[in-house]
Amino acid sequence: MRFANRKRRQTPAIIIVSLIDILIVLLIFMMVSTSFRTRPAIQLALPESKQAGQEGVSQEHLVITIANKEPFLYLEARPITMQKLEEEVTARIRRNPNTTLSLRADTQAPVGKIVNLMDLAKTLKISKVNLLTQTPAK
Repeated sequence: MRFANRKRRQTPAIIIVSLIDILIVLLIFMMVSTSFRTRPAIQLALPESKQAGQEGVSQEHLVITIANKEPFLYLEARPITMQKLEEEVTARIRRNPNTTLSLRADTQAPVGKIVNLMDLAKTLKISKVNLLTQTPAK
C-alpha cells in the first residue's frame, strides 16, 4: 500500500555569483588586515652615539649610504659611482643651496670613502653635513 506519492527531489542549485562575492570580500579583508614588512635595501650597522639627534636637518636633505662591501656608495637606495654621485650632488646643490648632506656609514665602512664625501661637501660648499648614528641599546 502506497499512501503518498514520493516526489523526486531536485538537486539544490548552487549560486556561484554569491560565492564569488563572498570570496572577493574575504580577499579584500585579508589584504587590508595583512601587515607588510619593509626591509631596508642595505643592511648597515650604524655607529652608536649617546647624542643622536636630528639637529640641523633641513627640508631638503640628501642621504648617502656608505656600505662595507662593493658597491660602497648608495644615493638614497640605489647604488652609484663616485663620479655620478658628484654630478648628482652638484645638480641638487644648484637647485637648492640649503640642502643638507646626511651620511649613513656602516661601522666597517672604508674611512677613505667617508673622507672623499667630506671633501666633496667642502668643495661644493655644503655647510650642513650630518653623520647618521643610532642610540646605544640599554
